Amino acid sequence: MPDQPVCCPATINTAILVSLDFGKGCYVEYLDELHQLAASDQITVTAVVTGKRSRPDPAFYAGTGKVDEIAAAIEQTGVSLVIFNHNLSPAQQRNLEQRLQCRVLDRTSLILDIFAQRAKSHEGKLQVELAQLEHLATRLVRGWTHLERQKGGVGLRGPGETQLETDRQLLRKRVKLLKERLVKFQRQRAVQRRSRQRADVMSISIVGYTNAGKSTLFNSLTHSQAYAANQLFATLDATTRKLFIPDHGQLVISDTVGFIRDLPHTLVAAFRATLEETVQADILLHVVDSGSPNRDEQISEVNKVLQEIGADKIPQILVLNKIDLANLTLAAPGYGRDECGRINQVRLSARTGAGIELIKLALVEVIGQRTSQRYTIQPEVGNMADRVVGAFF
Repeated sequence: MPDQPVCCPATINTAILVSLDFGKGCYVEYLDELHQLAASDQITVTAVVTGKRSRPDPAFYAGTGKVDEIAAAIEQTGVSLVIFNHNLSPAQQRNLEQRLQCRVLDRTSLILDIFAQRAKSHEGKLQVELAQLEHLATRLVRGWTHLERQKGGVGLRGPGETQLETDRQLLRKRVKLLKERLVKFQRQRAVQRRSRQRADVMSISIVGYTNAGKSTLFNSLTHSQAYAANQLFATLDATTRKLFIPDHGQLVISDTVGFIRDLPHTLVAAFRATLEETVQADILLHVVDSGSPNRDEQISEVNKVLQEIGADKIPQILVLNKIDLANLTLAAPGYGRDECGRINQVRLSARTGAGIELIKLALVEVIGQRTSQRYTIQPEVGNMADRVVGAFF
């Protein structure tokens, strides 16, 4: 069996947090986000070890003196889990576990663990497992001393093959199977999208930083009961509902997984099928926590992920949410227009419902622009209308 540190039951849900300041700014907010991630994973924080460095240590990420400080905190608190607010290399994680004699998680591993707990749908569980396996593929050597032993004999591929190679082959087979299953979901979603396009139904996708209030806005608009909570990554499984606007017909609106700074690339890749609802949307409602001191940085992080999945060219309406908790300058519902006169920003409170009607007003304008563009197509290219129905702005 793998020779890995074992958490005792008394301390399995307690941990020490480690966060190092490399002088890049937003350090306090970044540490606060780690606290929120730990709380979302139902982990009680017993101690926090902080420090400043110019660059990561190649062997331990933190310096040897800081590692000694972490070891002392472990001895004092009796915990058997240490969480770094950074992404560790496989060698760094292995070295830390050997030195500290406890389990060590980095930021990516923590987020993956939260996703594993929150995924409810079959597709969501497949996506999380795929992300976990792809993350594990780079760390198979971590603490697995038995992998160095040779295997051979009847029923095996042949003498000289290591257990490590066998495990890698099994992992590759499982990853291939998961990707094939996810492709089936992707095809089903593509069929549904084509059906909506033929019916000329506009598609809206709600995106934003995690815990910005996306699911609360979704519920307010559609009168649904999608799970919403004041925690990071409360929503993992994409939910789609119809939204009826009087005198303008039905729209389709989707709630999606929230983004976060340093979102693991394995997660972005694994959830690409779900995020295709965002890529194929006609317009994005980009929800922002208007009371967050880091809202500009959060907007930038979301736009980075949108660019990574190819959704950065889709028009956005910026939704400044939680005005009931924000400063006085944003306390009243309202909207703003861009230089072309289109609504590009709405201030509201999804929790209280104040300003929700402004979202519908903005969508009515978009519908009107689509309709206007459809009827201004030149006669000689009128037979191409079906090809450009989804285009607007």
